[in-house]
Amino acid sequence: MPDSASSARPSPRLIFGVLSASAAGFAMLQSLVGPVLPTIQRELGTDQATVTWVLTAWLLSASVATPLMGRIGDMAGKKRTLLAALGAIALGNLVAALAPNIGVLIVARVIQGFGGAVLPMSFGIMRDELPAARLSSAVGGLSAVIAVGGGLGTVLAGPIVATLGWRWLFWLPMIAILATAYLAHRFIPESPVRTPGRVGWLGALLLSGWLVTLLVPLSKAPAWGWGSGRVIALLVLAVVLFAAWLLTEVRSRSPLVDMRMMRLPAVWTTNLVALLFGAGMFSVIVFLPQFMQIPTTAGYGFGASITQAGLLMLPMLVTMGIGGFLSGPLAPVADAKAQLVGSAALSVVSCVAFAAYHDKPWQLSLAAGIFGLGLGLAYAAMTNLVVRSVPPHQTGIASGMNTNIRTVGGSIGTAVTSSIVTGHLQPGGLPEESGFTHGFLLMAVISAATVAVALLIPATRRAGRHRLPSGRREPVLVGAAAE
Repeated sequence: MPDSASSARPSPRLIFGVLSASAAGFAMLQSLVGPVLPTIQRELGTDQATVTWVLTAWLLSASVATPLMGRIGDMAGKKRTLLAALGAIALGNLVAALAPNIGVLIVARVIQGFGGAVLPMSFGIMRDELPAARLSSAVGGLSAVIAVGGGLGTVLAGPIVATLGWRWLFWLPMIAILATAYLAHRFIPESPVRTPGRVGWLGALLLSGWLVTLLVPLSKAPAWGWGSGRVIALLVLAVVLFAAWLLTEVRSRSPLVDMRMMRLPAVWTTNLVALLFGAGMFSVIVFLPQFMQIPTTAGYGFGASITQAGLLMLPMLVTMGIGGFLSGPLAPVADAKAQLVGSAALSVVSCVAFAAYHDKPWQLSLAAGIFGLGLGLAYAAMTNLVVRSVPPHQTGIASGMNTNIRTVGGSIGTAVTSSIVTGHLQPGGLPEESGFTHGFLLMAVISAATVAVALLIPATRRAGRHRLPSGRREPVLVGAAAE
């Protein structure tokens, strides 16, 4: 009987394929609607300030749901939580595709955001199910899929809207997610690693509170004004709620986020790198296509359509995938820390190139390709560092928080860059070229800071293995990373 059960166990490749499809489906939702917000605004008869909540609502929901459901998954089972997250994505897409007005569409995006649990659950399942020798390569590959999926929406949005209409931005992902959910139910085994305990709901409430009060003013500051009373009041409230959350988590017997884990040198430094990388990544994905679509009458830009701008971003997506899949094979000669330092250095080079050389489309595409290579390596290296630096029962919450911190970094980066880009407008309402130039230079400065932080990440070595409940052994990091 055991032999029969063993022979029926899905192969690691099949598990990886299903998890990749799940993660890609969620990641694509972060960029799929961005390029077509003007179309949605026009067809649903709303204004620009309101339509931006189609992005902000997803961001807020994912920021709260990812760590919360990551904790629930560690307790109740990763497969169950993965299926629940996929169900939320499918339901959100259905509601969005049928939305009669902007309010319903925003609610739909909130529902989709609960699919954020897909990412930590995918990494957790891989750690439970894949042989240790394949883990680094698998994490790198899945990170590459997430990175590429996050940018692929920029490329696909134009053709889909042009041929089928904007509602198919939700019908097509819904169909794909339902198929993926069936495959996950059929082939993903239930996780052998469980963490008994309970969810710290007060910690979850405070986490939700400080994230919302931080992200709302950051996303609305360009419209409200950075010095407005609403922005200042919400930022002060975010600080107060953050302090209360930290105190609650430290004192809790069942914390949502184990602060002892977050104090690990390898974890806090990697999360700080994630914050900075998120700021640069989201800024490039949002503002580079905008630069390409600026009419040539403004004295710069290429007057590209949504589809053309997406094609100019294609080199970045290709190199993101290459970087992620190269991370594992490079590990014997360049560990995760070295890869992060190199990735940040590539980001510095590419952002300086964005600022200095943007007269021809090929110049931006080449610089975007360099940026994508660094981003792909960084995604894989950050995830590997976090996954291998915490105990198996904390994989879900640790990887979820790392993803969450990237999202927060993206909110900060795009809000600040937006203020710079729109700070000086031409008579026709278009940004001045200097706004984009200064924005790209800011990204270069952020990338340089990322290099400095990445150098602080402690070196790690493998010094033993501990046995998982399934009987496999897994490397344990010792030294600075595991203190």
